Amino acid sequence: MNLGASRPAHPYQSMALGLVATQSFPALVGTADMMLKSAGVHLVGYEKTGGGYCTAVVRGDIASVRLAVQAGVETAEAFGQYVSSLVLPRPLANLELVLPISPSMAVLARLGTPDPEGGQAVGLLETRGFPALVGAADAMLKAADVHLVGYDQIGAGLCTVILRGRVADVTIAIDAGMEAASRIGELHAIMVIPRPLEDLVHTLPQTASPLQELQPLQLPLAMTQRVGELVEVVAQEG
Repeated sequence: MNLGASRPAHPYQSMALGLVATQSFPALVGTADMMLKSAGVHLVGYEKTGGGYCTAVVRGDIASVRLAVQAGVETAEAFGQYVSSLVLPRPLANLELVLPISPSMAVLARLGTPDPEGGQAVGLLETRGFPALVGAADAMLKAADVHLVGYDQIGAGLCTVILRGRVADVTIAIDAGMEAASRIGELHAIMVIPRPLEDLVHTLPQTASPLQELQPLQLPLAMTQRVGELVEVVAQEG
């Protein structure tokens, strides 16, 4: 027996975790986009803790994570939605297994599966209150050639609708949605990402299945049940 044998190293122990929290989901997605594009990190996912607070989690080598978090903090501050941040070098396995930062999510982020939307722009619009969101979504769909791909909520009445399309169409749609949301209720935040990376796209909330094309209702050409003849009834005076 080799008493000096060491325990197998955790596969991610030599790497670091980076976390940046905001009070807006569109601001968080924009922050995550900047983190991915500023350093060689992978986006693990998002954690929503209620009350409008949400956190983006990235993974990579320590130097890259530090750069990414610095870029994320600057971006969140520019949006006016920064809450807090953390760089955690060499996290232990138990920390990730207990907290919602599963190593399997990092593996999924590395798969690099193609973007089903072919790299089209992402637009996000966040309101405080659901009626304003529905009205804004309707206005956006009618204003430009875009389609909705997902919906999310982070508490405190904040809800976000996510759409895809060409950059010009997404920009036009967001403008229309802003006007409708402000008229109906409270517009909280917007974001347009022209060239989203695949890591970012695959972490966004999406509908479970694509919307099926509506088919015309097939009515029978002939009625199987005969309708009785109408008879006029004249009331008689008593």
